[in-house]
Amino acid sequence: MNEYVKNVNRIEFVVTMACTGSCRHCSEGDHSACTGHIDADAAANAVREICRNYKIESLMTFGGEPLLYPEVVCKIHRTAAEMEIPQRDLITNGFFRKDRKRIREVAGLLADSGVCRILLSVDAFHQETIPLEPVQYFAECVVESGVSIILSPAWLVSEADHNPYNVQTRKIIDAFAYLKIPVGAGNVIFPSGNAIKYLSEYFDENTDYINPYEENPGNIRTISFSSNGDVLNGNIYQNNILDIIEEYKP
Repeated sequence: MNEYVKNVNRIEFVVTMACTGSCRHCSEGDHSACTGHIDADAAANAVREICRNYKIESLMTFGGEPLLYPEVVCKIHRTAAEMEIPQRDLITNGFFRKDRKRIREVAGLLADSGVCRILLSVDAFHQETIPLEPVQYFAECVVESGVSIILSPAWLVSEADHNPYNVQTRKIIDAFAYLKIPVGAGNVIFPSGNAIKYLSEYFDENTDYINPYEENPGNIRTISFSSNGDVLNGNIYQNNILDIIEEYKP
């Protein structure tokens, strides 16, 4: 076994970089020109191969906005459930269609595919460009489907900081109070991408910020797939995932 990946216990998929929002805090920057998604069959096959060789404890899908391609998301999660990965999460901003019938249908598909938990990104930044009403309706449908859902806001500076963005985020969270959805820890915005461009006044130039999502390349614990099939130093459209893992070097 490759010593650099012997501790792998998690799989993540960026389903697409396309997004329905245009958030000024986004670490990935501008998504306006992004299109396409990861191939569902290739992703599912990779999950099966990895699970046959590693004890995977959790899987997550996100984006961009992954529910622009709900069938892809569902195939990945259905495969994860079949391979008995115990924790299966989805991060979404909840805005992928305005049509209520389709919103309810997608919530049902997610439940049927075995998604364990949905982390719903709602805060001052998302709601600058994403309407609240369809997101609330999506949350209602998820609650009715029985899938666990939590609100996952982005905080600026810290959750306790009383800046205008955090004040607005708390108001938006209150708009979901009628659903009694728990509020998770969310995340504190890291200075990257749009955050540097639009929110620089809130970051201390003398502080050495640590990216909370950056992994130790010499001790990979998460196999992370990009929407174009890139993973580690290879691509699943060109090589078998196990060969990519075996040949990986930092």
